Amino acid sequence: MAAGKGTRMKSALPKVLHKLAGRSLLQHVLQTASRLGADGIVTVTGHGADEVEAAATAPNLRFVRQMPQLGTGHALQQAAPFLHASGTTLILNGDVPLIEADTARALVEACGGERLALLTIHLADPTGYGRILRGDPAGRSATEGGRVHGIREHRDATLIERNIREVYTGVMAAPTAHLKRWLAALTNDNSQGEYYLTDVVAMAVAEGLPVVTAHPQGDTEVLGVNSPVQLADLERRLQRRQADALMDAGVRLADPARFDLRGELVCGQDVEIDVNCVFEGRVTLGDFVRIGANCVIRNAVIAARATIHPFTHIDGEALGVSVGEGALVGPFARLRPGAQLGPDVHIGNFVEVKNSTLARGAKANHLAYLGDATVGERVNYGAGSITANYDGANKHRTLIGADVHVGSNCVLVAPVTLGKGATIGGGSTISKDAPAGQLTVARGKQVSLAGWKRPVKKG
Repeated sequence: MAAGKGTRMKSALPKVLHKLAGRSLLQHVLQTASRLGADGIVTVTGHGADEVEAAATAPNLRFVRQMPQLGTGHALQQAAPFLHASGTTLILNGDVPLIEADTARALVEACGGERLALLTIHLADPTGYGRILRGDPAGRSATEGGRVHGIREHRDATLIERNIREVYTGVMAAPTAHLKRWLAALTNDNSQGEYYLTDVVAMAVAEGLPVVTAHPQGDTEVLGVNSPVQLADLERRLQRRQADALMDAGVRLADPARFDLRGELVCGQDVEIDVNCVFEGRVTLGDFVRIGANCVIRNAVIAARATIHPFTHIDGEALGVSVGEGALVGPFARLRPGAQLGPDVHIGNFVEVKNSTLARGAKANHLAYLGDATVGERVNYGAGSITANYDGANKHRTLIGADVHVGSNCVLVAPVTLGKGATIGGGSTISKDAPAGQLTVARGKQVSLAGWKRPVKKG
């Protein structure tokens, strides 16, 4: 179910599209559902339906719309025509993103195609949740213990019922044939004038159908997001869970409270990650990699024993970035899509590399730009030098042979080739190929003018 507006988010963005660890709330739920092997996934949209449907992806996914939004039961009524007459229907919520696949699978097994199964949990503060009513439905025991005979929404609960700590999480598994019949019989006779899905519990009890419960491993799995505060709380919970998993695998995090993973991170042995680092997309870190503080790394493969110094920004986007074994990058370096650094390459402070290959031992240590370039082994690329790769309409490539030395403050106007072992004098603008093994200089002759005076202000 993903139709709600999410008023308390105070945002123009539909609630289920807000990001948690780099993915939308809804996408988290869809990925969990996909792992269950369901015949199909039906997502109920409403507020911002066009935007939600454009952003959501999953195998065998279809959408139905709830217009207007008249409660959870009304949402399921829209989906009912697309549910198979036999089998089990699992109901998940687009704003409860962290339910585990194992928990959802256990709930389906508890249903077994012939029981109504509810995912419940005991909370110290159950405010806002529907209470699980157990015991005698006539009222002799409607608090704790006994069989489930109903769910009371918080707004409709009595003071005694509000003291109940066992709550319904919004996740349910039901025999589809029974569920369709119950949905058709729902009414909106309640304080909100809405069709409550929870009313199907009383219908199951009235028919003598067993109502059973299953439970998550912890409350993080079933916490919903209704406000920025709740979203931030869930973000930190998820990040700590991810950090703990990495540390359990041997990764050394300087401070797990200052770590963010917004995708997939695969680490080798003896990896060290300093504080305030953000990993996005898919990132692979080889054995003995060191990541300095305040780095942002997205879609990159970093080979063994490489060091990424603090404040480095690596963004591979679709092309990816690769950093070779033993390479040194940063601080304050930027690697853009298509950057491929060979073993023992050095990229220093305020150096930007885009769509370029640097062979073993090449160095660009200071204040430089390499775009659309192929750089040979052991090249030394001087401070302040750039490849002028764009002519205003097209990109062109610069080829730099092995053992080339490029002096400081040079401009290499592509397309251009610097032959093996060439030396480029500092301050040169190179627009023609430079021969191998020779010194090439292209700059104006230095002139000193005797008697010249600086201009002075008038008046």
